[in-house]
Amino acid sequence: MKIRSQKTSSSFFRWLNYILLALAAYATIFPFINIIAVSLSSSRAINAAEVFMWPIDFNVEAYKTLLKDGQLVIAMKNTVIITIVGTFLNMLLTIMAAYPLSKPRLKGRGIMLMAILFTMLFSGGLIPNFLLANSLGLVNTYWSLWLPALISAYNMFVMKSFFEGLPEELEESAAIDGASEATILWKIILPLSKPVMAALTLFYAVGWWNSYMNVLIYIRSTDKLSLMVKLYQMIDLVSPDLLRGGEGVNQVMITPEGIRAAAVVFAIVPILCVYPFLQKHFIKGVLLGSIKG
Repeated sequence: MKIRSQKTSSSFFRWLNYILLALAAYATIFPFINIIAVSLSSSRAINAAEVFMWPIDFNVEAYKTLLKDGQLVIAMKNTVIITIVGTFLNMLLTIMAAYPLSKPRLKGRGIMLMAILFTMLFSGGLIPNFLLANSLGLVNTYWSLWLPALISAYNMFVMKSFFEGLPEELEESAAIDGASEATILWKIILPLSKPVMAALTLFYAVGWWNSYMNVLIYIRSTDKLSLMVKLYQMIDLVSPDLLRGGEGVNQVMITPEGIRAAAVVFAIVPILCVYPFLQKHFIKGVLLGSIKG
């Protein structure tokens, strides 16, 4: 009887977990499905609040409106450049900082770690950063975005903790065989660090893709703006001409809600396409990289 009671209790707990996880998954994915449905629905259906999980009076006029002048395509290209270069520089500097700092034999290691930790608690502020970038001639260039954000102290500590968890015997045996520090890092450490590298790459890439405030402050040319800033401008400055899609007598009126929904989908889908390639490493990298943190 006791065994049967334990099995019943275990089964109940398992099904309760399934139900709670299903509800959590639904609550997470519903807003995204709803926003896609709104972006593909007619203005009548949106104004009547008929759109729920499926487009009503299917049309793509909101997307055509966003893309018709070509500015969004240019902004997308700018964002891709900002994201790829920024993420590459972030990962390069993070690895170069985390690997030596993970070695207790490094002289001055404690002072360096304290100095890096200090930057997590205090910063120079917006105005000093802008004045510095302006004096260096970086304003209106992407270097004003990349240079101040070359490395994240938090991500560096995560990667450092991961490196510290790797067996020291691997490096010692390679050093005995005559391998240099660079060879050990490139051929031994980094291949074993794919989980944490995938996780941090995704963190950095999402941050650059969603960059808004720094672009608004440092970039002045309209042809250099990022996707998020351009989308905000297009949504904020919605005009009657922008809300009128189609041509001739068959023009279709588009609601601001439809434009906003299409803008959200346009901004989110590209970065979502990257996630499946990093998913198998993502959770493992976050957990393993933070064990000692």
